[in-house]
Amino acid sequence: MEIPRRTPEQSDDTTLLAQIRRGDEAAMGLLYDRYATVLYSVLIRVLHHPERAEGVLEELFLDLWRYPEEFLEVSGSLGAWLAVLARNRAIDALRRRSAGETVPDISMAAYYDLSNDAERAALVEKVRAGVAKLPSEQRKVFGMAFFDGLPPMEISEMTGEDGSIVKLRIRDTLLALRRAALA
Repeated sequence: MEIPRRTPEQSDDTTLLAQIRRGDEAAMGLLYDRYATVLYSVLIRVLHHPERAEGVLEELFLDLWRYPEEFLEVSGSLGAWLAVLARNRAIDALRRRSAGETVPDISMAAYYDLSNDAERAALVEKVRAGVAKLPSEQRKVFGMAFFDGLPPMEISEMTGEDGSIVKLRIRDTLLALRRAALA
């Protein structure tokens, strides 16, 4: 059995998490600087509300500070895992919001300077190219699932497609994006 190798970024994240576990505030600051802007972008895209996005981001990093051992066992990219975790927490925050409350549409651009910015930019371009190649219905379903946080059954009701078709579209999109990112 081949042992998976860690990339330098993963090793850095692992080292920082180990330091955070020992109470190293500087390591926490570095990890925050590395991922906060990207996570905020995910949160604002889902929540459409700056204060809520900031609150969820704060909770996420507080949990990372309080319970770093839970984050040490993450397999794969910590950044990707944190982005999915942020998205899920944003969806939970939306579900907790009262039914009568309206949220205005907010369009924000996120500018950030992260470590390995060139690699990330290349990866983002590969994924964008992969998304652009998707049929419009597949893009629409994926956006509803990932960015709007809708479960497959709600998407099925909104689009009129069978629930199993919606699930397949989401799965196929994720596989296509993974292939595009690895290409």
